[in-house]
Amino acid sequence: MVITVGIAVITGKFARLVMKHLLASQEVSIRGFCRNPSKLPEHLLNSSRVTIISGDADDLDTLRQTEAPRRCVRARVCASVHRLDYTKLEYGQHPAKDPMKHVKAYLETKKNVKGVHVLIGAFMETFWSGYFGLFDSKDYKFSFYGTGDEIWESTTYGTAAQYVAAVALDRNAVGLLHFLGDRKTTRQIADEFAEVYGKRAKLERKGSLDDLYNTMQAALKKDPSDIYSYLALFYQYYCTNGQTYLKKEQDNARYPSVKPISFKDFMQTLEIDELNVAYQNLGLES
Repeated sequence: MVITVGIAVITGKFARLVMKHLLASQEVSIRGFCRNPSKLPEHLLNSSRVTIISGDADDLDTLRQTEAPRRCVRARVCASVHRLDYTKLEYGQHPAKDPMKHVKAYLETKKNVKGVHVLIGAFMETFWSGYFGLFDSKDYKFSFYGTGDEIWESTTYGTAAQYVAAVALDRNAVGLLHFLGDRKTTRQIADEFAEVYGKRAKLERKGSLDDLYNTMQAALKKDPSDIYSYLALFYQYYCTNGQTYLKKEQDNARYPSVKPISFKDFMQTLEIDELNVAYQNLGLES
């Protein structure tokens, strides 16, 4: 029996990784939506198992954050991936998570739609990126708020995509599913960095978690439209302040064919100068 899976923004890096794993099953066909299909490789555009629908998102400002995501939900199962347990957030606490809360609330009003939401912690490639501001590959330095003993929960893009593909094909999957590649403190990650690369990274404490909170709120208040000035700070805060941690016993065992990658595993696949840019080539091989 052929299973048709719909993927929104199919040209995105994560979406292409999910599609790669879905197409590994001969029983799957893909219907993808995007603005510019030319961003996809020819072998996908020409595949009999992939149908691409091009178009623009709704231009109405009032629909961008809430109504537009709701209007996209029509399938029996809506699978989505989230970098922290946004269900533990109040509306307005994290500027990027309110739309997800609206989508979940909308799904819960539908009798014929079963929502499934995949939680994976922080993307590991993003954790190491220059954008996130935690690791400096030139100076071998970790810069952090808090004590350095706060836990980071993290999963690679590749592992998360495998879990999402498995969930999409699992007719019994419903509700919140928690998957993790690793759970480590900044100090533990720095210790593993030294083990892998033979170099001891510097540890720079930038302030307390309260200082981080005040910094991110000030940046948001200064210019809400400049999301790059504060979004990474919001993720740093809510990933480590304890409010949005995943459950202790994850659902990894539900899909034993997926092999999670730890922080140490991830480092062992890359040179030091590749850590900051690992996210840039994601999805290009799909």
